[in-house]
Amino acid sequence: MRLLLRWALLAAALIFVTQLLPGIHVGNFSHALVAALVLGLINLFVRPILVLLTLPVTVVTLGLFLIVINALTFLLASHLLPTLHVDGFGWALAGSLLYSVCGSVINAALER
Repeated sequence: MRLLLRWALLAAALIFVTQLLPGIHVGNFSHALVAALVLGLINLFVRPILVLLTLPVTVVTLGLFLIVINALTFLLASHLLPTLHVDGFGWALAGSLLYSVCGSVINAALER
C-alpha cells in the first residue's frame, strides 16, 4: 500500500514540477503516473550504470556530476514517453532538481 501511495505522490510531484517550470509538459495525472513509473525504473536500472561509468568524473567534481546524471535520466524518460516533454537540458536539470526535492519530502513524510 505504501508503494502505491508513494507512486501517486510522485506523480503529483511531477504535475507540480510541470506547473512551476514552463519547459516541462505532461498530459494529465494518468500520464504523470506512467512518467513517474518510468522515472523510477530508469533510476533503478540505468542510473547505477551511468554512475559507475562516470565515476572518475564524479570524483573529480566532488559529486556534482550526479546532478547532470539526474538531468540525463529525466531527459531519457522524456525521450521514451510521448506524453512527457522536456524542452532542453536546462529544463531537465531544473526539473530533476525540483523533482528530487519533492521526492525527498515525500520519502520523509512517508517514513513517519
